Amino acid sequence: MADAPGTLFGSEAVILPQGGPLYLQLKRWIENAVARGVIQPGDALPSERDLATKVDVSRVTVRKAVQHLVRDGILVQRHGSGTFVAPHQSRVEQSLSQLTSFTEDMARRGMAVRSIWLDRGIYAPSPEETMILGLSPGEGVARVARLRLSGDMPLAIERAALSSLTLPDPASVGASLYAHLEKTGNRPVRAIQRIRAANLGEDDARLLEISAGAAALHVERIAYLPSGKVVEFTRSVYRGDTYDFVAEMRVGK
Repeated sequence: MADAPGTLFGSEAVILPQGGPLYLQLKRWIENAVARGVIQPGDALPSERDLATKVDVSRVTVRKAVQHLVRDGILVQRHGSGTFVAPHQSRVEQSLSQLTSFTEDMARRGMAVRSIWLDRGIYAPSPEETMILGLSPGEGVARVARLRLSGDMPLAIERAALSSLTLPDPASVGASLYAHLEKTGNRPVRAIQRIRAANLGEDDARLLEISAGAAALHVERIAYLPSGKVVEFTRSVYRGDTYDFVAEMRVGK
């Protein structure tokens, strides 16, 4: 790993690009250093104090510039370790024309994925779950929540809800929920999916290893059996810096 402080500063005076508040000038200067390869992915940024001293700005200015760079995915902060240039991320594209599971979608791209289970259990349903899943009085809801990763990179958080009659043993779900449902004849055949922009709260940001307030994609899916019955209600959060949803569109006739 390169010695980032020496490499970034060198022996020459720092000349910030002109225009706008100081923190934006500093932000552009660091962005330019990353773009030119002066500092590489994985390199540590100088300390807040060193940056402030060398550039002759306040530590508040440095902190604000770094916060914006972290939010934009250019830098990453690791608790107790410091601030680093973010690794290059290849963006993942998911088609909106096919109903597939996350595991199936990644496998088609040759990407190895794994999950960290956040929750698997039977609960009393919320009013929203009762209404969407069409649950009967006294019927429980099975919830399965996972953090999805490719290698060591968190990509998404999935939180699925199903009738406890459909999924009486959530702990039996393996790598793919849809593969498990297919075994019991309950795999969905169609779904309605809604996507909206969102800013991450602290809990989800911590799981996805990006800063709170960073851009994300919130995806809500309601999936149906051939009979028309709702079988799955899933809410997912995808990292905005790694994921693209793609849809093919045709001219109507």
